[in-house]
Amino acid sequence: MTGRRGVAHLVCGRRAKWLVLGLWVVVLFLTAPFASKLADAQDNDAASWLPGSAESTQVLEVSKGFRPEQIPAVVVYARDSGLTAQDRARIAADAGRLRELTDHGIRGTETRAPVYDRRTDPRAAQIYVPITMDEKGWSRIAPAVDSIRDVVGDGGGGLAVHITGPGGTSADFSKAFEGIDSTLLLSAMTVVIVMLLITFRSPTLLLVPLLGVVVALFTAQALIYFLAQHAGLTVNGQSAGILTVLVFGAGTDYALLLVARYREELRRHEDRHEAMALALHRAGPAVLASGATVVLSMLVLMAAEMNSTAGLGPVAAIGVAVALLAMITLFPALLVICGRWIFWPVIPHNGSAEPTERGFWARMGHSFARRPRMIWAVTALVLAVCSLGLIQLRAEGISNADAFTGKPDSITGQEVSERYFPAGSGDPLVIVTDQNQYRQVNQAVARTEGVVPTSLGLPPGTKPAHDGKVLFEATMTAPSDSEAAKHTVQRVRDAVHAVPDADAQVGGGTAALLDADRATTHDNILIIPLVLAVVLLILCGLLRALIAPLLLIGTVILSFAAALGLSALAFRHVFDYAGESTDFPLFVFVFLVALGIDYNIFLTTRIREEATRQGTRRGVVTGLAATGAVITSAGLVLAGTFAALATLPMVAFAEIGFAVALGVLIDTFIVRSVLVTSLFLDIGPRVWWPHRLSLDEGADEPPPKEPAQPA
Repeated sequence: MTGRRGVAHLVCGRRAKWLVLGLWVVVLFLTAPFASKLADAQDNDAASWLPGSAESTQVLEVSKGFRPEQIPAVVVYARDSGLTAQDRARIAADAGRLRELTDHGIRGTETRAPVYDRRTDPRAAQIYVPITMDEKGWSRIAPAVDSIRDVVGDGGGGLAVHITGPGGTSADFSKAFEGIDSTLLLSAMTVVIVMLLITFRSPTLLLVPLLGVVVALFTAQALIYFLAQHAGLTVNGQSAGILTVLVFGAGTDYALLLVARYREELRRHEDRHEAMALALHRAGPAVLASGATVVLSMLVLMAAEMNSTAGLGPVAAIGVAVALLAMITLFPALLVICGRWIFWPVIPHNGSAEPTERGFWARMGHSFARRPRMIWAVTALVLAVCSLGLIQLRAEGISNADAFTGKPDSITGQEVSERYFPAGSGDPLVIVTDQNQYRQVNQAVARTEGVVPTSLGLPPGTKPAHDGKVLFEATMTAPSDSEAAKHTVQRVRDAVHAVPDADAQVGGGTAALLDADRATTHDNILIIPLVLAVVLLILCGLLRALIAPLLLIGTVILSFAAALGLSALAFRHVFDYAGESTDFPLFVFVFLVALGIDYNIFLTTRIREEATRQGTRRGVVTGLAATGAVITSAGLVLAGTFAALATLPMVAFAEIGFAVALGVLIDTFIVRSVLVTSLFLDIGPRVWWPHRLSLDEGADEPPPKEPAQPA
């Protein structure tokens, strides 16, 4: 018993529990003020998302020598019946007032004169207003666009006025991210409260894990803030949002598992300190293995080319690691301090019966034991059929017009602009070349299909030359976020790269999208096998077997394919989304494998524990009965927290939240409870090969008959 107490009593001993609580109070006191500053440390500019080696990133860096980094907002005026004299006078007056703007980085003096469409009776006009980026990054775009809106107004009297272009779209994205932390925090907290109340059936008990995850979240946010400020860690709105979901989801899962085991031990031991020590000793390895799986899987993301993906890795890993630490130290200490009354109104007393022995999951285990091979074969077939929906997957990127769940003004303005002007006019290509080869490069660009030949030129406020190089812009005929525009970028690159000694490079918004797509494709090929390898090694070390880990990996892959297939069908035929972002499969895979494998870890470690006492097949039934309720609850909590991503008005987040939530539910209710259980029942003790459990003849006994129900 002393060996079992060891480390566990450092957390829940009679004196140690107060020390643990005191340490966490100090940590919370020191970190809470900095947690709220994480939003200020976010870096959402293009360089923080793209690989440093990408051509568009290099152009962005070189262009800073010609002019401050800028993003253009485009004011679009349109009247279908033709602009009136009053309209033209208003547009000219607006242009004059815009030239006087200097707040929020607006370079009013560089505002271009109104450009009218080429009809003899113009119906539309555009004014380009450059906005300078500085150390504040993209956070200044939304206020700048608001200042422009104050000048130009909303139109009226039949004249439509919209603010679009990269500046307008970025402002709408910025507003969509605005309040993301508080929105996700409230959504995740609501889900956790509801699910814990249903699971625990105790209004008092749910407060303890909720307090634990909130402390973990504040601590993680503060640590990430310090690393972003002083260690160069890249944090953006995407990683900050996912951090909240991960901490709430993973932290609550660990709390549920520990509570279930603690409740079991309270029915066997009078001393609650002893009960918690045994609960930590028996459930601890599974919780630690689960946490290690998620942390290491997230750290694998650091190998990605995309800076946004690589930055998410340490952010998510820190969040899960802090949640794990809080749930195996602060959470047990709080439970022991509170005593048995915290379970009110269903208080587990010493000697009371264990309800799982005759519950729903015990009956399920006995029914699976009758025909395990038929059950796992049919289940696998159903999942395989669901995965056929992958043919509907369109993970080729999402255009700006399809990126929002609603339709902000910048998208309406983009559609209006495309009716009257070259579709790519708001987001031109940026070409940098050697000064001596400028003429040849300029001609090569002008001859390229998809480029408006008359659009090539030096933008206002740009130096004519810098360090022997020249910068100029070119407008594309296709919308800048379309596949056609990406093909144009590649054609332009091929053309300018072929000019001898020009050292020409092509950048701009479309080039950045193309480079991001290519980097994400590389990351998909690299990261997915690495994550599988990490998970397999952890499972082999935890279970000390080879067959069982390989089976678990196979079931998780099948679950991932089914979730992705069903999600693709839902996106096409239910939600009517146009497509998925290129990194959608990678994110869904990493979250599903890293988090979905948790439930298999919780189940198989309990099966292995029971197998050493009563044999593998009996252990399967007992393990399913003992963990069924808690794993189901954990799955519902995790699915609910990821579903909270759908509260954000962006399609990419909604799709990730839906797919991960669906995958977690499949893992919880089908893969773990049916597929894995029936596979283990069918294979029997051989599942532990090469461990000696696979050679234990006594482990091959059939499971006991289902106990008769009391009259």
